[in-house]
Amino acid sequence: MIRCQALQWGAPGQPLTPPMDFELASGSLTAVIGANGSGKSSLLKVIAGLQKPLAGNVVLGVKRRGALSFLPQQQHLDRQFPISLQALVAAGFWGSKQSPETRRQSLEAVLESWHLVGLEQRPLMALSGGELQRALLARLSLTDAPLLLLDEPHAALDESGQALLWEHIHAWHTEGRTLVVVCHDLAAVRQHMPQTLLIKSSGCVLGPSLDLIHQQPQMQVA
Repeated sequence: MIRCQALQWGAPGQPLTPPMDFELASGSLTAVIGANGSGKSSLLKVIAGLQKPLAGNVVLGVKRRGALSFLPQQQHLDRQFPISLQALVAAGFWGSKQSPETRRQSLEAVLESWHLVGLEQRPLMALSGGELQRALLARLSLTDAPLLLLDEPHAALDESGQALLWEHIHAWHTEGRTLVVVCHDLAAVRQHMPQTLLIKSSGCVLGPSLDLIHQQPQMQVA
């Protein structure tokens, strides 16, 4: 599904790692971990085509329109933009050919599944961090993209919100989707993610999560 060949990324003239080769199989569930500034978020942007690599290339095994969905960190969202929570979530229908009635039913179901019922007409500026994060995840739920790239999806979520998140991640994985998730919570990685890509300045390692999380001393393992 994702093949990186001699890939390097970072600021111009300042690659964050040596040339990297790795491949993530279709239907895999992979955590991306590493120290702050190691390039985790930048890697997702490179895979998504939002940032050009410094060297090498990324080959995706998906070709159709709408085959990839990217969840950015919410700090990149303009909370002053005059849009309601419902309109934000409904943006997940972009490119969909569903009938209006099917869309309505799907939207209602997604809002309920992310515990957002009653918040539909609130503007973004009136949402808490956790409510906004669940809205962004609900928008992702409305896509049928086979490849999902999630940058710190657990950010701002309380304990119940994180439980919802992992419930949906496992449901998406069960559907056969490929997921790449940047995550700082090593306890969650150990519990929920079968494989991990560890990014270090000396190189990157892909392997079973239980073998790799203890190689990242800067991050606390609960």
